[in-house]
Amino acid sequence: MTGKGTLFGWAFGDIHRADEDGYLNTLRDQALQNARQDAHRRGVQVVEGSESFMELRHGHALPGVGEPPQGLMVRCTVELTGPGAENISGEGPMNG
Repeated sequence: MTGKGTLFGWAFGDIHRADEDGYLNTLRDQALQNARQDAHRRGVQVVEGSESFMELRHGHALPGVGEPPQGLMVRCTVELTGPGAENISGEGPMNG
């Protein structure tokens, strides 16, 4: 059976570089790559174009994760497809 699911990818950065040209895009790319690698390990595929990003900076926190290390974190949420994908769910701040 082929279903759909979701998971998160992560990238951690230096808050002092957040305003540098292209730095956040680099972190977004790293977070998406992290999600793709996790999907591959689980034997499913990322639905192209399904990615969405959330940026957390020092002073903001996710329940269960706390404040980002080094003051900056990017989370990429992706949709999955393939056999067993329906059993994978990014729940809360971390993958369930």
